[in-house]
Amino acid sequence: MPAENTVSESEYDIEVAEFGDEAERELPPAPVVAVVGRPNVGKSTLVNRIIGRREAVVEDVPGVTRDRVAYDATWNGRRFTVVDTGGWLPDAQGLAAAIAEQARLAVDLADVVMFVVDATVGATDVDEAVVEILRRSGKPVVLVANKVDDVGAESDAALLWSLGIGEPHPVSAVHGRGSGDLLDAVLEALPAEAPPETFTDLGGPRRVALLGRPNVGKSSLLNKLAGETRAVVDAVAGTTRDPIDEEIQLGGKTWRFIDTAGIRRRHRENQGADFYAILRTQSALERAEVAVVLVDAEEPLAEQDLRIISMVVDAGRALVIAYNKWDLLDEERRHYLEREIDRQLHNARWAPRVNVSAKTGRHMEKLVPAIETALEGWNTRVPTAKLNQFFADLVNAHPHPIRGGKQPKILFATQAGVRPPRFVLFTSGFLEEGYRRFIERRLREEFGFEGTPIDITMKIREKRGRRK
Repeated sequence: MPAENTVSESEYDIEVAEFGDEAERELPPAPVVAVVGRPNVGKSTLVNRIIGRREAVVEDVPGVTRDRVAYDATWNGRRFTVVDTGGWLPDAQGLAAAIAEQARLAVDLADVVMFVVDATVGATDVDEAVVEILRRSGKPVVLVANKVDDVGAESDAALLWSLGIGEPHPVSAVHGRGSGDLLDAVLEALPAEAPPETFTDLGGPRRVALLGRPNVGKSSLLNKLAGETRAVVDAVAGTTRDPIDEEIQLGGKTWRFIDTAGIRRRHRENQGADFYAILRTQSALERAEVAVVLVDAEEPLAEQDLRIISMVVDAGRALVIAYNKWDLLDEERRHYLEREIDRQLHNARWAPRVNVSAKTGRHMEKLVPAIETALEGWNTRVPTAKLNQFFADLVNAHPHPIRGGKQPKILFATQAGVRPPRFVLFTSGFLEEGYRRFIERRLREEFGFEGTPIDITMKIREKRGRRK
């Protein structure tokens, strides 16, 4: 008598969705265009106009953009990277000075500088001070006279010839007026495009999102990994509001780290720039392959921590949990933290954990191996034959409980994809949630999958009439 749970793949019309694992081909490095200017002259609005979408945070309050933030842009078939910066105040102090330093760094890294001036205000002492800095940089400068909303305002733009850095290009970042002519001028100032044959390597940097509550140390961690100040760090919570992409060399590899705004308690508590920062953070997670969720080890695990971890799991991204300020804990706090982790992180016990100090750099060398472990689990594929042998042994040893006189069985299983691993179970009936959790636990015990969520879905076989 044939075994009841032996079924061919074709019998149930199994369709396995294969997802390509080939690395994307890396394009030649795009030239960099830095957008600088004093606060509230419309830099972020101009950036949004250039890239064609609302990406940079815009609010009618000076100082909303605090770090240098890079976006991909294209004009007339030419790729370039546009870098939005915080308002430049040359004589600033405190946080404003750190923001000005980020703008100066952006100029140092740029191939072309777009200097934005509010044409309705005219050239100020601050604008003239910035011009002197730009002259010393030796970089090509395109002068942008913003807020020229109609022909009548073009005379205001003409007055900016007095700055002595070339022709002012009148634009309205809000309405798009003159933006095409401006971008033509930017393309003329860009260096010649690198020949494509010099860039033949396959693949690109793996993408890592840094997530966590406000002021948990994400920017400090990014700066420590980079070995220099890449993001503004301040004691004020919420300093980072835009995702910041930075390529960093670690462990002999290039990684693209995305520092993100701290996620607060609930959407309704976030107003203005913070609301858009949450949208940017979610977008950053979608672009990432693995998320490093930073948790303050000195404080009890909070609702926000668990919600952020759940967001990563729901997005299907690989996960590493990093406990910051571990060096400051006494033995009692470490004991209670272990108990909190066991009790509260039931949906992510599979995630690698590292104990670090973003301030001192302690145990920082453990972060890359944890990320690599999570990515390996995220890409793991189990051969179909091996998978079905596993399920045959599992069902024989631990069958599904009988409910209502019926016992659903797993007839066949296949892995439908990776990143994250996705499994489809062809069954004779509905599998209860508790049994599906048991299956996930045993899959992890058998095949690893450390650092990655697992998606398990069912395809229940429809009843067929018996032949007489």
